[in-house]
Amino acid sequence: MIEPATSDYASHSALTDPGPYAALISGLPPDVAIVCRTLHGLLIHEAWIERQGLNPAAFAGQSRDTLPVARRLEQLLTIDQRPLTVARSGEARVLSTCRDFSLMLCGVLRHHGVPARVRCGFGRYFAGNPYDDHWVCEYWARDEQRWVLVDAQLDELHHDVLKFDFEPIDVPRTEFITGIEAWKLCRTGAIDPAQLGHGTTTGLFFARVNLARDLLALAGIETSAWDNWRAAREPHRALDDAALSQCDGIAQRGEAGAIEIAPSLVPGIRAE
Repeated sequence: MIEPATSDYASHSALTDPGPYAALISGLPPDVAIVCRTLHGLLIHEAWIERQGLNPAAFAGQSRDTLPVARRLEQLLTIDQRPLTVARSGEARVLSTCRDFSLMLCGVLRHHGVPARVRCGFGRYFAGNPYDDHWVCEYWARDEQRWVLVDAQLDELHHDVLKFDFEPIDVPRTEFITGIEAWKLCRTGAIDPAQLGHGTTTGLFFARVNLARDLLALAGIETSAWDNWRAAREPHRALDDAALSQCDGIAQRGEAGAIEIAPSLVPGIRAE
């Protein structure tokens, strides 16, 4: 029996549903470590191509856009029709981002009836900002009665380069801060907003972006207009008192209010 608070996350969203390819992932066990290792042989993060000794030109025809699990599986089979348990050679893997790794893990776990969800926030173990824009997956560990954070992107190369000292299948809450948590910590002064973001885009503006994306992901909307944050020009990156108050309110309601709040966030960032 699934606890009522987690039951919604055992069902697929539009993006995690494997559709006609469900049989492909039926052969993968609901073992998080095994699924993560499997994904390392199927996907390659766009920012780690050269570090793996591969030529970026080999992936030139692929987009970094996040794809639904069904379309990602179709893409994998178009390149290589062997079972998913067979690790692909470097250039036979598909171009991905952290969100793709998280969606794929989430899709596999949900397929096996394990409550899982994708989270947007900030990782503290990258070489960019102290709190770097990132996506992970979390699943409900019934025996432990807790949500466990998993960074399915982190493989041995990531460990060798980043030198993190935790298990990627159980990321400490101090090492990944959800969008909801990050907003609250910024507003209380526990985190300097200038320390979080993506590349040179940092500050409360980005905290607001990931607050919205985290809430939307909790509501089963893992991609949204908020992904167009790069298009927001400077006037729309400033947050007035009304915007700050609105974000404070939705952050305070947190995970429990995500589904109800989500419709008001769908329009995303208005850009000129």
